[in-house]
Amino acid sequence: MLDNLVSVATQVGILFAIIAVGATLRRAKVLNDTVVKGFVDVLILAVTPCLIVVAFQRDFSFSMLRSLGWATLISFAAHLIGIAFASAAVRHPAHGTRSVLRVAAVFSNAGFMGIPLEQALFGDEGVFYGIVYVGVFNVVMWSWGICTMRGGDMRKLSGAELKAMFVNPGTVGLLIGLPLFFMSVRLPTVVLECARSVASLNTPLAMLVIGYYLAGARLGKVLKTPAAYLAGGFRLVAFPLVLTGVMVALRKFVALDSVMLLSLAVSASAPVAALTSIFAAKYGGDVDMSVGMVGGTTMLSILTMPPIIAFAMQLL
Repeated sequence: MLDNLVSVATQVGILFAIIAVGATLRRAKVLNDTVVKGFVDVLILAVTPCLIVVAFQRDFSFSMLRSLGWATLISFAAHLIGIAFASAAVRHPAHGTRSVLRVAAVFSNAGFMGIPLEQALFGDEGVFYGIVYVGVFNVVMWSWGICTMRGGDMRKLSGAELKAMFVNPGTVGLLIGLPLFFMSVRLPTVVLECARSVASLNTPLAMLVIGYYLAGARLGKVLKTPAAYLAGGFRLVAFPLVLTGVMVALRKFVALDSVMLLSLAVSASAPVAALTSIFAAKYGGDVDMSVGMVGGTTMLSILTMPPIIAFAMQLL
């Protein structure tokens, strides 16, 4: 387990070194909100679809298709576990704060933090399965996440919101990548290498963005709110450990791919999703609390992710 811990800690340390560069660039006023918003748009609109397409550039096999199916089922189950806990345990008298803490407990930064770590630890195969978790994340975030932020009913989702659940850069990448995978079709070299080059921006750009926002995070409100400790503790420690336990139990009855299970464990161990702050601003949540939760759990994740992922690698 010690070797696993050193390996994971090294990869997490590399990510946090790039995060530190992003924070430094903010302090030096090299980066500003406008530039970073552009980075985020590039990540969402260009890098994410390319990352998915490249990950699915592999020969079809029924064993991988079976693993994809299981990854989807486990990812949905993971989010349902999180929703059950958040709805029952995360309490606060103010709706805006309560909604942010519930969303923070459920949704991890699986795209910006999980995918780079899966790439480093497990290569393209890790990304192949990690993308599934991100896809499920998008569906649940754009349905339950929005309704929780608004304090509304899922039946009241607007047409645009319903569309966003299923038509977004992630699903566009899947719509392109999955058929190519099913037919074992390889893209022309020029197209594939272009997509691969754009996809390679995911780690440095995502970490710079996280570092930029981390440097501006205000943690005072989080530190004064007991419910924030519960939500943060669940997100960083309890949730990934529970999911790992579920996967260990499941593996006793079904033969499941280790890389698939470990990729999901990595996704589940990531800190609070950056999208939490975006949704808080858009749907009337507590923005200060959301920024503090994203920043605070990101800083703590350098301590929590290595032992939890190493533990999962030992068991799975």
